[in-house]
Amino acid sequence: MISFTVTALVFGVVFLAELPDKTALAGLVLGTRYRASYVFAGVAAAFALHVALAVAAGSVLTLLPQQIVHALTGVLFLGGAAVLLMRKDEDEEEVRRPENQSFWKVSGAGFMLILVAEFGDLTQIMTANLAARYDDPLSVGLGAVLALWAVAGLGIVGGKALMKRVPLKLITQLAAVLMLALGVWSLWEAVAG
Repeated sequence: MISFTVTALVFGVVFLAELPDKTALAGLVLGTRYRASYVFAGVAAAFALHVALAVAAGSVLTLLPQQIVHALTGVLFLGGAAVLLMRKDEDEEEVRRPENQSFWKVSGAGFMLILVAEFGDLTQIMTANLAARYDDPLSVGLGAVLALWAVAGLGIVGGKALMKRVPLKLITQLAAVLMLALGVWSLWEAVAG
């Protein structure tokens, strides 16, 4: 059974952490050059693969004693918050243009771009942490993949408008504060448990 609370929490954390990421900007660049639905299909497939790998890794962590899992996830969340706070503004990456605009060429370009750029990325590590923390792989996976797809959709279709209205620095700071709170909470549970 899917927990709406866990799904919503994971969605919020992953959404905020992914918004300032370079892949959102790469999706924006692809979306301005190619048919949005083709780009989204490739990007969505790559994100689904990344979430599946992250949830599997997090599920393995649930085999450890709870205090160790809480301590480990707490430290990783605090590290993620530090990475977000110390991150410099990222420039749009130049994306190679496929030779034609066919579905397979465009979606393949989007898939490969995200597959490579997101491997071991902060949101993938965060998803693994959340899967370990909540021991609810379906809810965590659903929340993470929906958040990544939402960011990809925003980046592809309306990224420029969003970035004009909401400063990237504010989005990054909100994600860092959320991760900091989750890190402190996890460490407190490790000590109190």
